Amino acid sequence: MCRSIKTLRPPALPAEATEEDVRAAALQYVRKVSGFRAPAAHNREAFDRAVDAVAAATARLLGDLEVRGGRAPRT
Repeated sequence: MCRSIKTLRPPALPAEATEEDVRAAALQYVRKVSGFRAPAAHNREAFDRAVDAVAAATARLLGDLEVRGGRAPRT
């Protein structure tokens, strides 16, 4: 796992993860999996789509998780 990706769910973060936090984690994941820090122009669209998809999946996951201690899932 990429060491740059941090845990985004409470209580690891004092507050809810921001859209920026989610996007940064998605970018780090796609960079790790693809092996590209910055893709070539001909791969940019695929790279950006992957970041968007991972960010959306991450946001859904965080919204669906129930954290012990009473935080209800986001809708």
